[in-house]
Amino acid sequence: MTVCLLLLSVVALTAALPVPRSLTRAAWPEREPVVALWVWQCLVATVLLCCLAALVLGAAAVFHTVRDHVFAPAPPAVTAAYDLSAAPAWAAGLTLLLACGAAWTTAMLARELVEARRSRGRARAHLRERAPDLPAGLPAARGPLLVLEDEYPDAWWMPGSPAQLIVTTGALHRLTGHQLDAVLTHERGHARARHDWLLHLSTALATGFPRIPLFAHFCDQTHRLVELAADDTASRRCGHLTTALALIELNQHRGVLSCASSHRLLGERVNRLLEPRPRLHRRHRALATATAALVPLLPLLIVFGPGLTALT
Repeated sequence: MTVCLLLLSVVALTAALPVPRSLTRAAWPEREPVVALWVWQCLVATVLLCCLAALVLGAAAVFHTVRDHVFAPAPPAVTAAYDLSAAPAWAAGLTLLLACGAAWTTAMLARELVEARRSRGRARAHLRERAPDLPAGLPAARGPLLVLEDEYPDAWWMPGSPAQLIVTTGALHRLTGHQLDAVLTHERGHARARHDWLLHLSTALATGFPRIPLFAHFCDQTHRLVELAADDTASRRCGHLTTALALIELNQHRGVLSCASSHRLLGERVNRLLEPRPRLHRRHRALATATAALVPLLPLLIVFGPGLTALT
């Protein structure tokens, strides 16, 4: 059970308050939101892998049937290296706690996906009622771009099958051609990066475990960083100024430039586009990406370490 305790120590160190808070307060994620999203995902994956590995080893220590299946292909020296035969009295309680956590995580993810599917179904039904009827003789299937007759300026991407990009006539009247292109590029950036799946994952973890700082900060930062990443996609194609003006025109009625507004993120995005900071050097981006990718390997090293040592 020493391996289980090491894995849980990694969970405690990674999910503790200093690690997510330091990443939240860092200045570089604003310059590289895509890299920052990758770092957050690697940290969360490390915690989940540690918990899953601890659950498997704990179950192998408590239940002989599980142990026989897990270590069936391994030689006796490898099984003896983990010392699972003499499980302490608290091993069963720890295994039960980890099993409950895994079941709760699965339930939260399932609930989030079901709710998202229901929400998309209601939204699609509402769109079918609002969308103008096609002239007779045209096919009933609509393309990926749907224009709604509405004075309210808005544009959004609806994931699903088929995915659809919706723009209101209010947005078409308010935005110039280049500004509209920036808005559409922003929404397509969300779609290409599959930000909807990342948002569902972060929301499910934060809802299921609201007292764990890592998951709470992961949810907040994911909602912020996906917008910054999509803004960068639009600004690289259409320009920083055009993208900023498009955001202002599309959200001016919501108080985008008001500090007291609940949409304060919009003001941050506009200021970031009007005063763009230089990106990190390519070498630094590669180093941060590679370092983050190595972090989830730590649980695997802890789990397979005793077995590999016994074979040498």
